[in-house]
Amino acid sequence: MTAAVTGAATRSHSAVLTPTLTKQCVGFMIGSAFFALGSAPGFGSLVGAAWVNIVYFVGAWFFTGAALIQLVLSGAMTVPVEYAPGRMFRAEWLAAATQFFGTLLFNVSTTGALAAHTIKGQQHLVWTPDAGGSVAFLISACFVLLAFARLHPFWSVRTADWWSGQINMAGCIAFGVAAVASFITTAGVTVDAVLANVTTFIGGVCFFLSSLIVLPALRRAST
Repeated sequence: MTAAVTGAATRSHSAVLTPTLTKQCVGFMIGSAFFALGSAPGFGSLVGAAWVNIVYFVGAWFFTGAALIQLVLSGAMTVPVEYAPGRMFRAEWLAAATQFFGTLLFNVSTTGALAAHTIKGQQHLVWTPDAGGSVAFLISACFVLLAFARLHPFWSVRTADWWSGQINMAGCIAFGVAAVASFITTAGVTVDAVLANVTTFIGGVCFFLSSLIVLPALRRAST
């Protein structure tokens, strides 16, 4: 292999591994699409519960990859301040960190759904991390809005970032409702399977749109 070819291969690998906003948005959009598909009306009846769980499992990994990119791109964890203790956590970093933690819990939950065959297993390996991930997403959404409010007027309806944050919050609320509705009782019955599916679908669509409207390519096309 010549030096020129080696250099080209190195640049190609570097480009693949370089975190970018585009990769973050696309990752969230793919993950969201999988969650929307898995909860789409009639999809479970058509393919069966096993395939639904696989779809969620794959989607959760796209979420995690995108969230990791967001965490890397979020910048420094803290910034200096003039008051004690001299440093404070940045809302942008907290938003990314809590969301990344939430995606890891969704990985546990979706993996557990593939392996859990008992009521206790479904409660502890599927529902508990799913609920924890939903809470983490809600906290992350609050930090997103806080970070935006620190730099812009809160009511900034002309900006894509404002809409992205609001739609993301709606998606997180929908996932939270889905977590409550999917609670598994000691009899092995889901509290409200229909509501869980509907709100999961709504959340998936919201997350897809939230990432789509800040996609760099879309922004360039609109200018």
